Amino acid sequence: MFQKFTETAQPEQGPKRLTALRAEIRAEGLDGFLVPRADVHQGEYVAPRDERLSWLTGFTGSAGFCAALKDVAGVFIDGRYRVQVKAQVANVYTPVPWPEVSLADWLREHLPEGGRVGFDPWLHTPAQIKELEEALDGSNIEMRRCANLVDRIWHDQPGPPTAPVIAHPLEYAGQAHDAKIGQLAKELSDKGLTSAVLTLPDSICWLLNIRGSDIARNPVAQGFAVLSAEGRVVLYMAAEKLAEVRDTLGTLVEIRAPSQFESDLATLTGPVGVDHATAPLAVVDALEAAGVEQRDLTDPCILPKAHKNATEIEGARAAHRRDGVAMVRFLAWLDAQPAGSLTEIDVVRQLEDERRATNALRDISFETISGAGPHGAIVHYRVTEATNAPVEDGQLLLVDSGGQYQDGTTDITRTMAIGTPGREECEAFTRVLRGMIALSRVRWPAGMAGRDLDVLARVALWEAGLDYGHGTGHGVGSYLSVHEGPARLSRTGTVPLEPGMILSNEPGFYREGAYGIRIENLVVVEEAPALPGGTVPSMLRFETLTYVPIDRRLVLPDMLPPADRDWLNTYHAQCRERLAPLVGEMVRPWLVAATAPL
Repeated sequence: MFQKFTETAQPEQGPKRLTALRAEIRAEGLDGFLVPRADVHQGEYVAPRDERLSWLTGFTGSAGFCAALKDVAGVFIDGRYRVQVKAQVANVYTPVPWPEVSLADWLREHLPEGGRVGFDPWLHTPAQIKELEEALDGSNIEMRRCANLVDRIWHDQPGPPTAPVIAHPLEYAGQAHDAKIGQLAKELSDKGLTSAVLTLPDSICWLLNIRGSDIARNPVAQGFAVLSAEGRVVLYMAAEKLAEVRDTLGTLVEIRAPSQFESDLATLTGPVGVDHATAPLAVVDALEAAGVEQRDLTDPCILPKAHKNATEIEGARAAHRRDGVAMVRFLAWLDAQPAGSLTEIDVVRQLEDERRATNALRDISFETISGAGPHGAIVHYRVTEATNAPVEDGQLLLVDSGGQYQDGTTDITRTMAIGTPGREECEAFTRVLRGMIALSRVRWPAGMAGRDLDVLARVALWEAGLDYGHGTGHGVGSYLSVHEGPARLSRTGTVPLEPGMILSNEPGFYREGAYGIRIENLVVVEEAPALPGGTVPSMLRFETLTYVPIDRRLVLPDMLPPADRDWLNTYHAQCRERLAPLVGEMVRPWLVAATAPL
């Protein structure tokens, strides 16, 4: 069984744990302490030993933080988690809508006479602390580095992950690791840098063509690395984890114990590149304390990792074709079950079984979201044994899921009608679909970023005074993290979209307490062919990777413009053409019916 349905967080322990934390705050002579979701690698997903926010508060979302003061403790969450947080944290914690309310403004309000707020410099980036301190200027509030106070009171904290590392073969990576090292080393040299510190596990795994399982659902191995301009890498990772790949890493990679990392920073010769947006502040502190010149440098792996090569793109197509078969078999099974006979967990288990039956699944790519009725309105809902609900007649069922395959990572959301859907639900679904189609069809001049396209997914919703509180799309790795930077489709996406970038296209709408709707395909940016008479020298478009039927029962054809209806009919014809030979005779009739033209 891949997914567990027991809830590891213990929100009932929140009051006691907050009391213990406040005792440590007082002992340190502080007035507060910050508890982020992040670990030392600033990843969205963390190992059990780094679940400090969940352990303290009960909140299990993948983004947010707690600011614990002597008389108030705020849990800061974005639009995805406004509903979830209410159900998870005890009343000693106050949910704070973020970023609408900034941490600086909140601290000014609750520490009007000034105060000292502690933070662990290994869990915050230089950019985060700089921004916070600038926003607090003149407030007499001091941000102070200190030991991690949660670790002091978490007496049964798990140890660090020790899973073995495996090689990611050239047939899937498309480029040898020594070639990647040489390419990036030259870029460092051209910039006048002697080395770069790498702290993101997916960057290190991409660079060295290795994969791991230190983080659930993300095939990464945790560690640090220093890439030199001479074309060598020092990898700080437990040697026992690397037994299977030591020979394949070769002579360009030297392995050292993680415990040596901080002290070795002092021995570097500058200028050293450090990504102030992703590295721990403690790295910059160590370099500055040793007098080593350092410069703010975007992680040199991030952009080339996002630009999937031809081998990776072809692998993504194969992974999505395989995953599409599993999804179609699952959807056909779902339609055959009487309304009210299933629970949300039944749905998850069947979908996992279908993916496992491909005999290629390494893991699911995140905890499957299976939300029936009002649970669908919780954007990142995770079903547990305590919350498991029946899938009732007349409800919408939102299923957001994905698979990790050696040739690619998938992420797909489909919203299905159980029984006969209501008019309101169909109207909202059709508006969401129009937004997804708008992004699927768009051509745009090269150089534009996700923020320039995000509006297209929302126009049909805005026409009815509706919207959704999350970004429209995120980057996706190649058998790596399902959420990958730097590009995104959102109002905050400033990185230009470039060929080879794989992103999600997932607008939605959520009626709290009633239903949720989201439709998600993965797409890859590609060059758009020139049009007769066109004057824009270079244009881009999306190639759709995901081919799985969209529930026609929820579509109101009269609300679809002709071009959108044509797109949907063509898309469904392609689903049928690609998948019908692969799904088996028992499922093929369902696929033919599900992809019939409107």
